[in-house]
Amino acid sequence: MPRGVKLRFDEVRGKHVLLAPERAFSLDEIALAVVKLIDGRRSVNDIVDVLAERYVEARQVIAVDVTAMLNDLLTKRLIDR
Repeated sequence: MPRGVKLRFDEVRGKHVLLAPERAFSLDEIALAVVKLIDGRRSVNDIVDVLAERYVEARQVIAVDVTAMLNDLLTKRLIDR
């Protein structure tokens, strides 16, 4: 994740959020699972494989959702390539 972006548990909201300068983004359970897997070593395919196994869902279905989410996070500059 870029400098200044942090994953934190927000006690007030009772959920995890991505904090960026002057912004906060609430994460649902699935988004949190994806963000926790972003470590700079795993590829998108690795993340999809982990989630497909964890949620017992077709890899292709997971890949579409993960790719869309990662592209959104990239656009918002919450992650780097």
